[in-house]
Amino acid sequence: MALRYIRYEGDEILRKKSREVSKVDDKIKVLLDDMLETMYKNEGVGLAAPQVGILKRAIIIDVEDGNVYKMINPKIISQSGEQVGQEGCLSIPEIKGTVKRPNNVTVEYMDENGEQRTLKAEGVLARCICHETDHLDGILFVDKMDKITEEK
Repeated sequence: MALRYIRYEGDEILRKKSREVSKVDDKIKVLLDDMLETMYKNEGVGLAAPQVGILKRAIIIDVEDGNVYKMINPKIISQSGEQVGQEGCLSIPEIKGTVKRPNNVTVEYMDENGEQRTLKAEGVLARCICHETDHLDGILFVDKMDKITEEK
């Protein structure tokens, strides 16, 4: 595994739409592992491939103390409820703000072995899935932020 360079707000790659992954190969597996190491090193709970300069539909999430989700081509197929909470982003480290998100989501994706999966998530995990999948479409949390709650 290797650390990847995190792209910051203002980098045009963060505003581009990512391409679907056609097959899960060793290159994608290495990318996911590198993203995980980069996320942990920067004390994050989620990371999307565009944040490390790769326009592929891949995200990683660990909001539940070691329960890691590696999602390829994630697609939210249903959502319900509402939650408003504070979010931050490794690509915008200088601010945090409140964002309204669904409280429950169902997401379909391929895992790192190329297997199709469906996950029902709620609360913080649902929030993180929404945040990271937004990155794949060039959307940043500041685009949906109600107000800034913390500035550095």
